[in-house]
Amino acid sequence: MKDYSLEVHGCRHYDATGAISQPIYFSATFRHPAFHQSTGYDYGRVANPTRDQLELTVASLEQGQRCWALSSGMAAINMVLHLFQPGDHLLLSEDLYGGTVRLADEIYSGYGITFDYVDTADTAAVASKIRPNTRGIFIETPSNPMMRVSDIVALAALAHDHQSLLIVDNTFLSPHFQKPLTLGADIVVHSGTKYLCGHNDVIAGFLILKDTDSNYGRRLELLVKSEGPNLSPMDSWLMLRSIKTLGLRVERQAANALIIANWLKGQPAVTDVFFVGLPEHPGYALQQQQATGNGSMISFKVLNAELAKSMLGRLKLICFAESLGGVESLLTYPIAQTHAEMPKELLERTGLDDRLLRLSVGIEDVDDLIADLAGTLNG
Repeated sequence: MKDYSLEVHGCRHYDATGAISQPIYFSATFRHPAFHQSTGYDYGRVANPTRDQLELTVASLEQGQRCWALSSGMAAINMVLHLFQPGDHLLLSEDLYGGTVRLADEIYSGYGITFDYVDTADTAAVASKIRPNTRGIFIETPSNPMMRVSDIVALAALAHDHQSLLIVDNTFLSPHFQKPLTLGADIVVHSGTKYLCGHNDVIAGFLILKDTDSNYGRRLELLVKSEGPNLSPMDSWLMLRSIKTLGLRVERQAANALIIANWLKGQPAVTDVFFVGLPEHPGYALQQQQATGNGSMISFKVLNAELAKSMLGRLKLICFAESLGGVESLLTYPIAQTHAEMPKELLERTGLDDRLLRLSVGIEDVDDLIADLAGTLNG
């Protein structure tokens, strides 16, 4: 089944009622027919029929063997970091969501795990940082917020040559545009709050595996079962509803983004535009090779910090807010919001400064979005 059909129909098995919409099972526990007999459902933390349908759908979209629907994207990343032991070393993209950096540096470094940050768009640079105790490479591609593109195939081969896992945060593109497991990645994570939800009304995360019979697969099964970070039945149903329109949303958002990126290039007050759909982007060729679309995230720099800050208060249609991926366009000021806690060294290495704005393009009329941006840029 192709993505558009899978997004609409999911992995539904219709019950006796023939209900088109997946039922919401709120039950915390389930009746056993008899001793040593089970319906397949015993306790809601371990399994829930509504959540199961969501997990099967997302696993199918990512072409993975197993998916867990979790309470947030950070819950998914936290589960992944649980796989590693004191003495292990991990490599992370140096351009990375600030919350991931905080979790690594302020929580897991205290457990004896060491982290190095590297430009994962440069495979040779990654190779040079690998140690005998390196056990994982964690990347975002495109990265947040500088839109660097990493070679998933090459990094998967590099990781596996050194008995390491490749973990890909696929939030920025969604499985509609990119399927890292098919390119060699071992684990994919998502902030489901973003494109998979698309309506800014659910906090959710997803963790998808390539191989459930692997040591890491069995370990994650135990961790999720034991720690209980699962998504609620109601939020699972909302996510199933949202995924039905995933392809329609992200395709329109991507079309809008390309028009806006080209428009931004011609504005005197804009000095740099970072969008992987522009042919001049250094990762453009690789992006076309490993993904079927370019997404709708644009970062751009303006002349000075004063202009960047003043723009945020002049928006009429676009919302000044954190998050991304929803039908509403959002403008974010990363250095004060999503990346406020990033170490100064990483900010300098990536070029993330106080002139940078990040635009999550929605599904509104593109002329209205451009008019709003023009008004903010020109005062």
